[in-house]
Amino acid sequence: MRTPLIERMTRRHLFGAAATACLAAVGIVRAVPDPPAPPAPAPPGTPGDPPFDETYRGRRIQGEPMAHQGGHGSAGWRITVDGRQLGLMRRADGSYLSMVDHYQSYATPLAAAQGAVDELGPLRALSGRVH
Repeated sequence: MRTPLIERMTRRHLFGAAATACLAAVGIVRAVPDPPAPPAPAPPGTPGDPPFDETYRGRRIQGEPMAHQGGHGSAGWRITVDGRQLGLMRRADGSYLSMVDHYQSYATPLAAAQGAVDELGPLRALSGRVH
């Protein structure tokens, strides 16, 4: 007389069947592609921002985005204070610093230009040299 199939199976057989079923389920889940991620928003102060022209504390601040020309001095922006160029650098975290104030970082090029005006005060002018 033959014994039923379940009685003949050992724990090892049952464990192997369960493991095979789990691996098959994982394979099916991994085969389904993830939905595409939405595009990341551009950080503030990127060259896609609009140009600006304003008077701040009696100084005329102008800024316009530039096409990237290599190097590290322009940070993608041409900024002038009273017609003289302000050197601007982009930091690794996406913020900006000006050549007038190396110790403070700003979220946007406009904020960096305003910080430079604050640092210059009412009497000092930019040299116009960018290093």
